[in-house]
Amino acid sequence: MRKRLSVGALLGLCVCAQAVDAAAAGLRRIRTIVVIYAENRAFDNLFGYFPGARGLDEVIDSAGRPLPAFVPQVDRDGSLLATLPQTWGGVTARGALPVVTQAQSAGLPNAPFSIETAFIAASGTTLGSATVTRDLVHRFFENQMQIDGGRNDRFAAWSDAGGLAMGHYDYSGSALFALARQFVLADNFFQGAFGGSFLNHQYLICACAPVYPDADKSAAKPSIAVLERDAAGRYLPRLKSTAESPPSALDGPPRYVKSGNLTPAGYFGDERFYAVNTMQPAYQPSANPPAATDARRLYADPNASTTLPPQPGATIGDLLDAKHVRWAWYAGAWKAAVKDGSAAGTQHRVIYAPDTPDGAPDFQPHHQPFNYYAGFDPVVHAARRAARLKDYQDLLRDIAAGSLPPVVFYKPQGNLNQHPGYATLGAGDAHIAALVGKLRAGPQWRGMVIVITYDEFGGAWDHVAPPQADLLGPGTRIPALIVSPFARRGMVDHTAYDTGSILRLITRRFGLEELPGLAVRDRALVAHGEPPMGDLTASLDLGPAAVVGAAPWARCASR
Repeated sequence: MRKRLSVGALLGLCVCAQAVDAAAAGLRRIRTIVVIYAENRAFDNLFGYFPGARGLDEVIDSAGRPLPAFVPQVDRDGSLLATLPQTWGGVTARGALPVVTQAQSAGLPNAPFSIETAFIAASGTTLGSATVTRDLVHRFFENQMQIDGGRNDRFAAWSDAGGLAMGHYDYSGSALFALARQFVLADNFFQGAFGGSFLNHQYLICACAPVYPDADKSAAKPSIAVLERDAAGRYLPRLKSTAESPPSALDGPPRYVKSGNLTPAGYFGDERFYAVNTMQPAYQPSANPPAATDARRLYADPNASTTLPPQPGATIGDLLDAKHVRWAWYAGAWKAAVKDGSAAGTQHRVIYAPDTPDGAPDFQPHHQPFNYYAGFDPVVHAARRAARLKDYQDLLRDIAAGSLPPVVFYKPQGNLNQHPGYATLGAGDAHIAALVGKLRAGPQWRGMVIVITYDEFGGAWDHVAPPQADLLGPGTRIPALIVSPFARRGMVDHTAYDTGSILRLITRRFGLEELPGLAVRDRALVAHGEPPMGDLTASLDLGPAAVVGAAPWARCASR
């Protein structure tokens, strides 16, 4: 006998259906999603002084003295560090002015410090947003060793830059800080994967780590990481140190048997090798030049030890294409880099190299994640490449013409991406703010959501523990701004997000299938007692139709 629903149940179903319709109508107001992906900054490193955010005032007072909540940095053996280590190799990048040497960085207290003012006494130098500081290690296993189970107390111990990992800026005078005040700053946003730029760009488009089939039988075999194991023989997320590695961080940077680009087979629970640190794309532009037999010079040498085989998996681009939703990845200096990668000879002028004396463009091939996928083979899928992988100048033309696709990714060229070691904060800040100004002045602004975030922490300390989830991440907290006519203006959004939250927003807005990695992440979070990651809608006011947090149809299904 068929069970009859009560009047109350019928009314409940009606209310749920109305909520689903209302939420869908609210989301349809979003016509264009623009993702601007900058480089290598932890949240405290830039936005630690933002009013109302979980910032540095939780751990230091107005004079920079540690508060009881601050967890001091410990040495490699777990003992308290009396002072921060020196910044090995010097604070400022080689060739950059002004110069702050390694010796001038010694003796800083075990506490967070201002990069601008900390070295005045020793060097007479004030640093700022126009200074190129040295790069800091930001790799997959090192990041986990620094996080130390959520204590965030071994950033100095396991950094190749020593004490510089604890530095931060007063970023309050910047254009991006002003945008965050005007719109929304998310202060609980974490990089999707542990480690560096390569993996987090991959996570941005697939919520996954790339695979290297049979790496132990390839030229990449020497790049398989050597890890410590537990008593049962299982791999730990900890690199094996050499016998010569200094036992104390005060004596020098750590040395490892192999901090490789690939995980050992079995690390992720299967027998496959995964690329977690920088590998090069199989297609130009790539740091690896074409093989001698490649007459068209469109591919990277497949036998080079750092060339990753073309990836076969699904990306957000594939899901958008399946729904006939236009999208594009725009990159600064893309056309120049393609030409540079295919040019005769091996000396690059654009790829990982400045073409001009001011350091421009310094194009980074490992920041171009779609170029790693078989679906963008330059011969087999030439038309798709032309339609989807575009130059910054194309972006400017599309903004002015009002012809941006519904989903836009933009990657600034190297000298404008704010990465320590080769770029300044100031140049990237001005560039990104100017681009946002063009977007706001363009004809598509009224239906636009702009997400400005960073790929990863860049080796810099942050005081907030990442939530525990799966073996891929999330990693350290990073800044994220939501700029939109729908933004809940002046809000600091405390919702838990990670890089995959951008994919969640795109997925929900356009009714896409869910990438498997997003489901894996949320199941792992729940298993650790953490909430699933949000989809950024908590930062938006989409009118009476807005329903934020868990999708209303999910709540209806649970009734």
